[in-house]
Formats: sequence, structure tokens, C-alpha cells
Amino acid sequence: MSKLNIDQKTIFGLFADKKSDFLIPDYQRPYAWEDAECQTLWEDIFNFAFPDNDYSKFDSDSDEYFLGPIVTFKNDSNKMEVIDGQQRLTTLMLLLRAFYEKFGMMQDENSKKTRENLEKCIWKTDEFGTPDKSKLKIDSEVATDNDKDEFLNILKNGSAPENMKSKYAINYRFFQKQINEFLQKFPSYFSYLPTRILNNCILLPIEAESQDTALRIFSTLNDRGLPLSDADIFKAQFYKYYTQKGEKDDFIKRWKAIEEQSAKIFHPITGTPMDELFTRYMYYERACRKIKSSTTEALRKFYEKDSYALLKKDETLENLEALADFWNDVSNQDKERFSDEVLRRLYVLNYAPNGMWNYFTSVYFMRNKDADGKLDDAKFCAFLTKITAFIWTYAVTNPGVNALRTPVYAEMVNLVEGKDIEFAEFKFEAATVKSMFNNYYFSNGRPITKSMLTWWAFNDKNQPLLSLESVFEIEHIFARKRQEHENALSNTNLLESLGNKSILEKRINIRASDYRFEDKKKYYKGFTNAKGQNKEGTQIIELQNFAKNKNDFTETDITARHDEIIDAFIGFLKQNDLLK
Repeated sequence: MSKLNIDQKTIFGLFADKKSDFLIPDYQRPYAWEDAECQTLWEDIFNFAFPDNDYSKFDSDSDEYFLGPIVTFKNDSNKMEVIDGQQRLTTLMLLLRAFYEKFGMMQDENSKKTRENLEKCIWKTDEFGTPDKSKLKIDSEVATDNDKDEFLNILKNGSAPENMKSKYAINYRFFQKQINEFLQKFPSYFSYLPTRILNNCILLPIEAESQDTALRIFSTLNDRGLPLSDADIFKAQFYKYYTQKGEKDDFIKRWKAIEEQSAKIFHPITGTPMDELFTRYMYYERACRKIKSSTTEALRKFYEKDSYALLKKDETLENLEALADFWNDVSNQDKERFSDEVLRRLYVLNYAPNGMWNYFTSVYFMRNKDADGKLDDAKFCAFLTKITAFIWTYAVTNPGVNALRTPVYAEMVNLVEGKDIEFAEFKFEAATVKSMFNNYYFSNGRPITKSMLTWWAFNDKNQPLLSLESVFEIEHIFARKRQEHENALSNTNLLESLGNKSILEKRINIRASDYRFEDKKKYYKGFTNAKGQNKEGTQIIELQNFAKNKNDFTETDITARHDEIIDAFIGFLKQNDLLK
């Protein structure tokens, strides 16, 4: 059983201990606290130390305020390497330094004593308790934090001029402002606040015997601050591995590059961009292990198997780099790497009804990339086309991303084994699909609606590639407002038919009052307004053609277009050999 040293301590008891020598290691995140967190910390501490703005209501013998845990382990350099509590620890150091700066010129006995106590928390001391102001009690080696030197300079010099723009400097100036305001309001009791912070605010230092133990402890804590992500934990394992190989500096450089790249291209709903990269790679490793189970393990649980064995292989980091490069080029619609047809397929998949295609495509890339990280364009295009047809259909016939796991996970295994993607056991009956599509209610709130409309727009081979940065919404060609005024549709359900909808740029704001088709046409084509400003039309070719060739859009048009879309999609399934 791993040994732990756990002993509740005051801030002074922890910081002033001669053995306290904190290190924020390379693999930690950059400092991230902002005004909101600092404001909350200040208000909480102030209200604790001065109940109802009355210093006399505080009981120094029994009142305590718990600030949270600090998880560390003693590294080979005998420093307390911080695994959890980094943000809180850093902020408290800035707060104490701001107090110390204000006490610098005060000569009364209480102020002198407070100043001496603050010194012992900020700087290392000799055997007589005299501070050595060249040796701080905390150091930062965070590899991806370009501002860590500002933090150390603030602690050394006690100043953060306005030209310092880091979060450290901004938060230090915030505390200076709060302290100045406090001094003006309570000049006679100024020494009480830092004293009560030092002596009555409590931390729970948890010192583990190893980094692994510290990481396990961290994963069980509900941290009030900014906890490490799964990817941060993985970084620690990589860091140890490459340090042992003598390649620490190279690893830090490579990791930072992947991290910056991932932040630009991944925007997950939960977790960090790096977590998303590890998730996409996880599906490849699952497939290599022939895992077809529809139950997907949590990200950290998957990678921690066999003492993080997967993160102790050179190829893992290399594969992550290649995968990040691939998705970066997808995000940038790189025309040197991909053909126009592939980019068109990728664009349509960007509007998929769920995110499974990202994992499927990641597995395809990892299995089929050549030595330069490139794919055979024709084969890749065929793969993208087939998974589009399957995922779109499955979203209607078997809704829910969980249902999609069974067929897709099996095909992921087939991929890594070099087999063709067939979905042999999951092919569709043409009549059943057509019936379900005809009876499906394609409301705007259902993701498959925009998926189908995007697929249909690109079914026209003349449709040019669109920018992923452009925002598209769903347009009712026969406007709802028009039905309210004219009651021209015998069946109001036709308003929500695929035949009456198209994707349209959000910037083309067709006002609700412009319900007539004639008014819509000018927006589709583009026009010059009364001020002489040119308003560009849509890039959707079908809508451009409607504006050129149609005088109206009626119930007959809606019905005919709906049938055309569904028939074309059934043909799309047939072309991809997905029909029984």
C-alpha cells in the first residue's frame, strides 16, 4: 500500500515550513485563474476574516476557512512537485506577495511581525529564520507557460507594471487594488487580515511517495480549482518516459506543438482539445486490439492499462503527431493534401448527425497512411462516401449514436485488418428506407435534417466547396410566414418537408416579412441596396438556379423536390452497395 502524509495545515504552517520547496513541473498546465476566481477568493477570505465587516466578531482560536487540498510528491531533487492545487497555490503566493509589498514601509510592531511571517512564506530562510530573497519557496517549470518568468519576477520584486500582460500580473494588480481599498477602509485593523489568512485559512497538503500515487489521488478529488485533464495525466507519463531516455527537452517542444495545434482544430463539448485527440487515437488502438464491444471505456481508464504501457512507446507520440497533422489539414481544407472531391465529402461529413465519423476516419487514416502521412485519394474518397451513406441512413432507421457503435466498431476492426468496409450484416431494404424517410419528420431541431440538406446541396456536382468557417442555417423556401398569409399549402406538414428546405448562409438574413418567393429570390441572387451597397447572394447552387429559373415555389415544387431528394439518396445507397 502506498504511504501518504496528510496533515491539515494553516497557510503559514505549510508555506513557512523550512522543508517547503514547491515546484510546478513541466507537464502542468499554464496558470489560468482570472478575475472571477480571484474575486471569489478575495471575497470568501475577507468575509471569513471580517464577519459583517467587523473585525471583533472573529475568533482567532477556533475559526477556520478551508481552501482545499494540495497534492504533491517529493521528486528526486527533494522538491515538492505539485500535482493538484497549482492554481490555488500560485494565487495564494501572489496574494501574500501583494500584502508583503504593502507592509514594506510600516514600522509598528504588528506590521513588523506580519512582515516577518510573510517573508518566511515567500522566501527560503537560513537556520536563524532570516529570509534569503534570492531563493523563493516556489518555482515554475511549466513547459507551455510563456509567462512563468513574470510570475517569478513579481514574487522577487513585488511589482507588476502595466506593461506586464500575463494572468500573473493582472491578478497581482487585482490583489494590490483590493488591499489598498481595504487599507483605506480599515486602517487601524489592517494587520488583522493577512494574519488571519496566514493563521486561520487551512490547506490540506497530501504528500504522496511517488508521482503515480499522487496522480491517483488527484483523480479521486473534487477540486474546486482547475483540475488536470486526462491529457495532462498522459503528459506526465510521457514526460517520465522521455526524461528517462534523455529526451525531455525534445518531448516538451513536441508536446507544446501538438497542444497548440489541437487547440486550433478541436472544440469538444466536454474535455480539452488534447483529450479529443487522445480519444480519436484511442479508437485506432481499440481496433488494433480487436475490441468490438459497444461499451466504450473512459479515456483515462483505457490509457492507464498496464501502467500506461501505451504511453511508453515512441510510436504513440509519433502517431498522435501524425493524427493531429491530418485533422489540421482537414480543418484547413488543405487542397495540396486532398482532392476537391475528398474535401467536398469531408465538408458534408462536418454536418453529420453525430460525431462517430471523426473516430471512424481517424482509424482509417492511422491504418492507411503512408510513410509521409498521406492517403490514397481515390480510396479515401470511396471510404468517406460509403460512411456518409451508412451513417445518414442509420440516423433515421436506428436513431442514437449508441446504436451506431455496433456496426461501426466492427468495421473499425475490419479496417485495421486490411479488409474492405462492407457493413455486410447491416445493409438496408430500399423500400423500408424510402418509407421511413418519407414518413420522417425533418424538423430543424433534428441534426439529420441539416445533414440531409448538406448532402443534397453537394449532390449537385456544380456545387463549389464551401468554407468551414461559414455558418449555415436551414432555410424554408416556402416561408412559414407565407403560409400564415396565404394558406396556400393544403398540407401544412409540407413546410417541414425536405422538399421545402435548404441550407443557407446565416449572413443572408431573410426577414420574416419577406415571405414571398419573389422577395427571397433577390437574396439568393444578391442585390444592391438603397445605399448602393452590394449584398452577395448565396453560394448554394440550387438556390441560385431557383432564383434564375423559377417565378414561384409551390406545393407541387415541394412535393416533387422531396421525392427527388429521397430517390437520389436511395440511389446513393445503391451506388455504395448498402442495399440488400
